[in-house]
Amino acid sequence: MHYGFIGLGNLGGKLALSLLKSGFSLTIFDKDEALCEPVQAEGAMIAPDGEALAENVDHIITCLPSPAISRQVMQKCLPKMAAGASWIEMSTISREDVINFSEMAKNYNVEMLELPVTGGVHLAARGEITMLAGGDKALFELHYPALQAMGNKIFHIGPLGSAAVIKVITNMLAFIHLVADGEALMLAQKGGIDLDTAWQVIAASSGNSFVHETEGQLILNGSYNVGFTMDLALKDLGFASQFSQEFGVPLNLVEKVKQIFEEGKNSYGGQAQSTQIVKLLEDALDTDLRADGYPSQLE
Repeated sequence: MHYGFIGLGNLGGKLALSLLKSGFSLTIFDKDEALCEPVQAEGAMIAPDGEALAENVDHIITCLPSPAISRQVMQKCLPKMAAGASWIEMSTISREDVINFSEMAKNYNVEMLELPVTGGVHLAARGEITMLAGGDKALFELHYPALQAMGNKIFHIGPLGSAAVIKVITNMLAFIHLVADGEALMLAQKGGIDLDTAWQVIAASSGNSFVHETEGQLILNGSYNVGFTMDLALKDLGFASQFSQEFGVPLNLVEKVKQIFEEGKNSYGGQAQSTQIVKLLEDALDTDLRADGYPSQLE
């Protein structure tokens, strides 16, 4: 099958490259032409715009920063897509957006599969990211080979909208763990414990987490370079707050962590790395959390 891929940012570019390496035909588009160049170099064709892409591919994958941008792009693409084509939406969006997008696609006889991912950009670069699919099981099976090309842990969560819920749950936990990991490392630092030793002990303990093993290293390096912004973190925490109200589940930790990230955005800007949230504590105590031998980015 010939896929079209729209949105080649930190995550999308890695996913598109994985499709190419697995032998899929791929046409790409991003309004920032520079983002297309690494993917084009590996054999992708570039479309001049989304409409031209939609006319020349079997199915479209979108990986865009917000629901508003996804809607704007696909309102132009859907009328150009062939009946029976699929739209695979990989952006993190709300359950309401998923349902609305599906209805919009149905107007053009296009089926939709939601496919948010989790695990980090470094895993996407290795083709090992976790993929969370929501939608018709037959559609999931149709595109399963492409999903296998991009990820190695693939789940069919349930009907449309279900993947949006579980993706927000995984992200809210990650942000809670990130803030907690910064506090834990600072406590170790102020307690006179070598931070390299502290990191290793936590990693080998019941207090370990995926965030500690990955973003904890970026904290100790000082780069904070996780490829995910404060703005995106706040978007996802906002979705968690929406689900809290919708399902009647109080999320006290989420609301506290959201306040911390709002402070982080105010201090460092919305495009600052989300891992930089730990710098709030470093700056407040005038104490950097650093140890030798930790990477500036995850491989």
